[in-house]
Amino acid sequence: MPAIIRLQREPIAIAAEVEKLVGAHKDVGAVVTFTGICRADENGAPIAALTLEHYPGMAEAEIARHVEEAYARWPLLAALVIHRYGRIVPGEDIVLVATASSHRHAAFAAAEFLMDYLKTRAPFWKQVESAGTTAWVEAKSADDAAAERWSAPPPQRDAAK
Repeated sequence: MPAIIRLQREPIAIAAEVEKLVGAHKDVGAVVTFTGICRADENGAPIAALTLEHYPGMAEAEIARHVEEAYARWPLLAALVIHRYGRIVPGEDIVLVATASSHRHAAFAAAEFLMDYLKTRAPFWKQVESAGTTAWVEAKSADDAAAERWSAPPPQRDAAK
């Protein structure tokens, strides 16, 4: 099943998207979803909103490239990445990543891999609006360190787990 990759301004209909992803496939044994949500604070300071910008066309292509890598690393049956852009207020969803496989290990690993990529290398820029000011968010070394674990080939796993 081809991956679903979409960038949109609108909120994500999470349940409906996951239902479409799995559909009538009877070989799916595990679906892992991750939803990123806008917090009400950034580094302890209250925020009014986040504004996410991207480079149209390039962002989708880069996400697709990493989804293809996830398919190459794990026995996925389906994958979904929906990322919002524009102004997002606390409590609203930002991103949905869902991976489906016959077994849970592949679905969990692939979802983590995709989120680590989105946090560190996806072509998005995040601006925080707080107390009447705005500031661009810098990359975090902790996110880079988390993503570094994927630079080595994945360990061989028993597909039946």
